Amino acid sequence: MKQIIRSDLVKALTLCKSAFISAAFFSLLINFLMITPSVYMMQVYDRVVTTGNLSTLTMLTLILMVFFITMSVLEWVRSQILVKVSIRLETLLNERLFHIAFKQSLYSGGQRASTQPLDDLTGLRQFLTGNGLFAFFDAPWMPVYLALLFMFHPYFGWFSVFTAILLCSVAWATEKATSKTLSEANNVLMANREMLGKNLRNAEVIDSMGMLGNIRRRWQGSAIKVLDLQAVASSRAGLLMALSKIIRLSSQSLILGLGAYLVIERELSPGMMIAGSILMGRALAPIDLMVGTWKAFGLARDQYNRLDTLLLQIPEDKERMTLPEPQGRIQLENAVVVPPGAKVPVIKGINLAIEKGDVVGIIGPSGAGKSTLVRAILGIWPTANGAIRLDGAEVFSWDREHLGDFIGYLPQDIELFEGTISENIARFGDIDAEKVVAAAKIADVHDLILRLPEGYDTIIGGSAGGNLSGGQRQRIGLARALYGNPVLVVLDEPNSNLDEQGELALEKALLQLQALQTTVLIVTHRNNVLARVSKLMIIKDGALVVYGPKDQVIAHLQKQQQVSGASASTSEAM
Repeated sequence: MKQIIRSDLVKALTLCKSAFISAAFFSLLINFLMITPSVYMMQVYDRVVTTGNLSTLTMLTLILMVFFITMSVLEWVRSQILVKVSIRLETLLNERLFHIAFKQSLYSGGQRASTQPLDDLTGLRQFLTGNGLFAFFDAPWMPVYLALLFMFHPYFGWFSVFTAILLCSVAWATEKATSKTLSEANNVLMANREMLGKNLRNAEVIDSMGMLGNIRRRWQGSAIKVLDLQAVASSRAGLLMALSKIIRLSSQSLILGLGAYLVIERELSPGMMIAGSILMGRALAPIDLMVGTWKAFGLARDQYNRLDTLLLQIPEDKERMTLPEPQGRIQLENAVVVPPGAKVPVIKGINLAIEKGDVVGIIGPSGAGKSTLVRAILGIWPTANGAIRLDGAEVFSWDREHLGDFIGYLPQDIELFEGTISENIARFGDIDAEKVVAAAKIADVHDLILRLPEGYDTIIGGSAGGNLSGGQRQRIGLARALYGNPVLVVLDEPNSNLDEQGELALEKALLQLQALQTTVLIVTHRNNVLARVSKLMIIKDGALVVYGPKDQVIAHLQKQQQVSGASASTSEAM
């Protein structure tokens, strides 16, 4: 028997089942009390008007008001239940969806960076607290109202059934006419938002090269397409809503006419005529509300489907046993790495070992796979074949939260986050002032920070933080990588934005890391930083060309150059 796999969304809704049952129970009481106006009108017309008894009218009115107040309280309680359900749903899923959004960005190299999963959860939560959901709670009680109408007179019952069928047909037609168009509009809108986000992140490039007009026209083209699709869906929905309104209003008048005919024929009392009209309006209210909120329902359905699919596609990380603190030994065993979204391997079967305390320079032409290799060593991108081990354990088997304290990483593109300089250096954990200052001093950025208006409390992204140069940001990023004396430090083009003073600071930092027996990997195109490495690794076209102690690698390269030179001389002589 095939096991049915349920997503975390379904599990979360299942956990909220008791709350939904409570809301349904309150809906039962509310709908029972909704009969009160019909009974009141029937009693007024059939008893009070004919007898002129004011005391009866007073008592009926008082009872009616008590029931109305009770009904209002019950509706408030029901709405509070659904509010608490929506809050619990978000509490159960927001952390999980945050990790999914992070993973999507991580495994796509930032190409799929989007808050859409969290936005979908927010939209679904808002639908749960809106009027649209009440229609689904009230709809099951429609047969009760129809049964009462049949008790009044079969004509009333069949007339209401016919009207309900017409309104349901309109609701079905609304779904068919708008769902596909709205879904397409939402997909285009999401893609357009992602494109706009990427454009805003590259505003300097766009502005400097006069690309704004072209980019804007491209964005406007997608925005106009969204508006066109939404306009088509809204036009169709508006037409069908108008038809629904005509059916509802005309049916309420026609049932009064039918009731008047039955009164004349003495098959119905005047009170039952009025009560029947009210009952039919109540019976058809959920259908009318569904038609009115169909756009919101369609959006919520798409959000539910996207979340359900996403949570099934990206399962929750398994809880891993905490391993002993790493020492910094790295081993690659026939490692093959395919970047997310690519089909061709970039790293092709590399075998090597890096010992604790090695300072390894990784060089090679552009596109050789250097940055891909360090991403795989850090466990950012998985291996397609083979293994990458840190202290004997595959890097993916480590708990990321635990391992992060022992890793330092300085990527090519430095990104400092909204917060103070001290928070950035401390990686937004508990700030240990001594460790923050120690890391800043190793990166030789301590004095620079002290010269800022607020020192270590300067806000990155504010007026002062925004004035930091690329080199200053890179040195603060280096301090962040060195915070807490990590056992493995990976520097990807660490001197790309550094001036002469920064180069000296980097060299000084490497000396201190060597003294601490920290394993260091340096990806670089500049030879001056290679003076402090103990080993060299040369990569070309994703394959390992040569790896070993720096002097041996240099000697090997010189020998190859001599052989190549001799071969060239022989060819010329011939």
